[in-house]
Amino acid sequence: MGYDLGGSFALGSWRVRRAGYGAMQLAGDGVFGPPRDRDEALRVLRAAVEAGVDHIDTAQFYGAGTVNEVIREALHPYPDGLAIVSKVAARFDSTGVLLRYDDPDQLRQGIEENLVALGVSRLAAVNLRMMEPAEAPGRRFDAQLAALIKAREEGLIDGVGLSNVSRQQLLRAVDQTEIVCVQNLFNLADQASADVLAECGRRGIAFVPFCPLGWPGSVRSHLLASPVLATLGARLHATPAQIALAWLLDLAPNILLIPGTRTRAHLAENLRAPDVALDDAARAQLTRHFPAPARRNGRAAAPA
Repeated sequence: MGYDLGGSFALGSWRVRRAGYGAMQLAGDGVFGPPRDRDEALRVLRAAVEAGVDHIDTAQFYGAGTVNEVIREALHPYPDGLAIVSKVAARFDSTGVLLRYDDPDQLRQGIEENLVALGVSRLAAVNLRMMEPAEAPGRRFDAQLAALIKAREEGLIDGVGLSNVSRQQLLRAVDQTEIVCVQNLFNLADQASADVLAECGRRGIAFVPFCPLGWPGSVRSHLLASPVLATLGARLHATPAQIALAWLLDLAPNILLIPGTRTRAHLAENLRAPDVALDDAARAQLTRHFPAPARRNGRAAAPA
């Protein structure tokens, strides 16, 4: 039985199915080091593509480079139409601490490292990952963006994206170039980027929520144990994770999913989420129990 994968949406010059795959979880604990089970990681990637997934998200700093190596081993030569998206501006030190790596020359190096590790001459898109979304964008931000624009002009990437950004950063970026995707933390339990999602929707930009089932782990566990999701799941014949992912797909047509997993069983579960049809009663129940944050002047209101 095949997978629906939720239709499709534009990712710049590409058009991809709305249910994709995020490779971050293939890394070891703390997104550092090699996969726990390399053979299963290879099987997961191959199963995803065999199921019709044509959008894979990765980064050279996942697993200190080992995740990209596994992607290449599993899938190269890549099937036609497979969009591989990466990100730059961070890397781990030898102890597993995530550091900035975001000078313009470092961004260029990061792009080139992704190309070499993946065995490709061009990526569908590369996201400029901001370490601090609250940082006001200025000349440094412009110089960082210019490095990605240059890589696009030279044919190394098809599109420029952003990750972990504020609406202010997004607006500054779109004043300078086309942005094909924005990847921010967003899920039922954390909707702080609702303003960024709305801005992307107005502009036809793909919005790609990372950690779509919650982050950190304690939030994810609490969300998936929610009696609300369990009750809806029982009525709609779905798991709590499928309800949470279906909510994202139902929320806006420009949302692209990239849930990650280390196992084929969870992959199959995630790829069935587009089959879950939320009705008005389900939408109302989820809105009531997981309200979006109130916003004042474009900013989330501080909790009382």
